[in-house]
Amino acid sequence: MKRKIIITAALSGATTRKEHNPAVPYTPREFAEEAAKAYKAGAAMVHVHSRLDDGMATHEVDRIRETYDAIKDKTPELIVNLSSAVGPNKTPQQRIEQIVKIKPEMASLNTNTMNFATIDRKTGEVLVDYIFDNTFTMLQDFGRAMEENGVRPEIEVYDMGGLDNVKLIMKQGFFKDPMNFNFVFGVAGGQAFRADAFAALVHALPPNANFTSCGVAWDEFPAILQSGIMGGHMRVGLEDNVRIPSGELAKGSYELVEWAVKAASILGKEPATPDEARKIMGLRGAS
Repeated sequence: MKRKIIITAALSGATTRKEHNPAVPYTPREFAEEAAKAYKAGAAMVHVHSRLDDGMATHEVDRIRETYDAIKDKTPELIVNLSSAVGPNKTPQQRIEQIVKIKPEMASLNTNTMNFATIDRKTGEVLVDYIFDNTFTMLQDFGRAMEENGVRPEIEVYDMGGLDNVKLIMKQGFFKDPMNFNFVFGVAGGQAFRADAFAALVHALPPNANFTSCGVAWDEFPAILQSGIMGGHMRVGLEDNVRIPSGELAKGSYELVEWAVKAASILGKEPATPDEARKIMGLRGAS
């Protein structure tokens, strides 16, 4: 029997636009269609930054709810993981309000304040540049609010310092087991993918924790392969990377999911269904 691996499709992010790949969804209908394709390809979960019709990331609760509902109406089986980052320069209240009102099964929880940028990989030119604010107080308050509202945190780790921050805060006791981590590689401001850094993160995890990994641009496929090798799960999608390994534009997040399924198969693993993923991650919808 093949071992199960959870594949997540991150459909849009806050800054990836149709100019980068025409398949990036903006409208609730586009999100629903892309999520359905990702599910059919093998994804158990989708990660969502809701957008306005012009492509701008939004914190507006009604728009986020509309996007969330459109995905669940079309593909009720899917786990929908909402972002508590939302987009650049949002207040803490704007970031957490939609989580506690909509109450998805899972939401991202970021772990440290850091530079966060889009940089031209060929020239080094800075295109987008801001400080991603995640104080200890926010980590504490967001984490507690999620747990109290039945939303399981997906804890986003950009470097070892972020993981150590969580290990300090978790002493308060509000995080439930199993804790679920996502290692993010390749963000300009975070750490690039390195196999030894990945191994160090895995070895520093709290007991019984699950982990997933994602990588920006060319870090995507090395990161998910390393994750699979070390017993973790995989995240792909247009938020992180708009191209398949050949360098061609992906037809959608679903095509990147198809590549993740191939990678998992090489490792003797197969995609978890959403219900299997719920059991692994301890989500409230687990049966």
